[in-house]
Amino acid sequence: MNVYFCGSIRGGRDDVDVYRRIVHALQTYGTVLTEHVSSSVLSDTGEAGTPSGDRGIHDRDVQWLRESEVVVAEVTQPSLGVGYELGRAVDMKKKILCLFRPSSGRSENIQVNKAEMPYAYITSCSQLCPP
Repeated sequence: MNVYFCGSIRGGRDDVDVYRRIVHALQTYGTVLTEHVSSSVLSDTGEAGTPSGDRGIHDRDVQWLRESEVVVAEVTQPSLGVGYELGRAVDMKKKILCLFRPSSGRSENIQVNKAEMPYAYITSCSQLCPP
């Protein structure tokens, strides 16, 4: 199974350790096409300097979304990019799971229309990937 994982990159990398644990857990179910999102080497400048530029990154990521069976998004850290990816996933009628950690002190930062999107919220990453 191909999994598309969404996590904040340019919106902030504070949760990269959480992303790494989630991606590791997801890899037991299939191929995580966006494993690089969980890399501590990736900074909040994203993949700056990529020869194909932002357009190439966009096109590659949209292709990975098309190839994925499911989308898993960690939405605790506000991110326009994650929101964009989720919007595209909804248009593609993908199965979507959003993970939000109330313990972060942040508020849920996405609007969910349950009629259009099969979202599920897990209150703690530990439910998916114990420490």
